[in-house]
Amino acid sequence: MNSKPDLRRTQRALRRMLAQQVPDAAQAAASHLPADLRPNVVAGYLPAGGELDPGPVLKGLQRRGALLAMPVCSARDSPLLFRAYGEGDALSPDVMGMAAPTEAATVLVPDLLILPLLAFDRRGRRLGQGGGYYDRTLQALRDAGEVLAVGLAYAGQEVDGVPVDPFDQSLDAILTETGYILPTRS
Repeated sequence: MNSKPDLRRTQRALRRMLAQQVPDAAQAAASHLPADLRPNVVAGYLPAGGELDPGPVLKGLQRRGALLAMPVCSARDSPLLFRAYGEGDALSPDVMGMAAPTEAATVLVPDLLILPLLAFDRRGRRLGQGGGYYDRTLQALRDAGEVLAVGLAYAGQEVDGVPVDPFDQSLDAILTETGYILPTRS
């Protein structure tokens, strides 16, 4: 199994290539949302670096009645918080320099979290960018109550096994342009 840094390097290049090769992946992924998935608050992300655009998925869930939130990094080494977001709302750089809703937006607690990733495996393990933000966030959300964590990825980002550390949080499902995957827990 590759080390996390090596896997990140190869997967970033692969993801950029998949973004060009499968331009309709976001819409196709949205078509695979389970009909019974009806969150109160869904948190997404603003795509960067070839990440699969969650826009069609988020819009589909909004049509089902969900409020939409986006992540905000308010302090390094802390869980993310989520603020209400609507298309066209003002954004400003957060602590990490990422575009995020401003402090004027209401803080919301998601019961569904759509996560970007570099790689995933069939056991629900996810390789992220390496900062640990989503792992800390998922741990905090899970400690506070129920949250469904769904990784959004190109099917081509699947690997045989993602290396894990003790603090890594697993996904509850993975949504790709080819389907909705429920992990096997073995």
